[in-house]
Amino acid sequence: MNVPLQLTVMRIVCVPLVFIVYLFPSAWSHYAAAFLFLLAILTDWLDGYLARRLNQSTKLGAFLDPVADKILICVALVLVAAYYANFWITLASSIIVAREILISALREWMAEIGSRTKVSVQYVGKIKTTFQAIAIVALLMYSSYAPVWIFWFGLVFFYLAVILTLWSMLVYLKTAWPDLKQHSKN
Repeated sequence: MNVPLQLTVMRIVCVPLVFIVYLFPSAWSHYAAAFLFLLAILTDWLDGYLARRLNQSTKLGAFLDPVADKILICVALVLVAAYYANFWITLASSIIVAREILISALREWMAEIGSRTKVSVQYVGKIKTTFQAIAIVALLMYSSYAPVWIFWFGLVFFYLAVILTLWSMLVYLKTAWPDLKQHSKN
């Protein structure tokens, strides 16, 4: 198993650690979970960089990388929604999770019909993920021990991430629409 693939697997392994640490009854647990999440999300950038730089891209890595991202983001959003128990935060989390599932399914279907490259990762998707990561780190970090500005900072990025999430979904759907239309007749 090459280094980029090991980093991807490490990101998946970090998911239950983030969950367990976040729920640990301690003053430092939210900070530690946010730090673990940050390390895990940074491996997303690092594994892709190393795979390209070292010419170690694999089909398994290309498959697992977005799966690892989705699992990490979605579990973190469940933690955020549960912790804040707020309608708007839960709705925003649900929108992001639904989009991630929808676009993953769209990519699978496009691969099935031989058009996978039409819905490969686009720049708006990378920006969306960056905003999601910043928001999640801040919202995971916030607790009664943290300064309130961390919450507001995270919330601003969170709602911007929702807008980018919806925008990127529309970009992917628009790109795939001709294929969706054509294959819905068959």
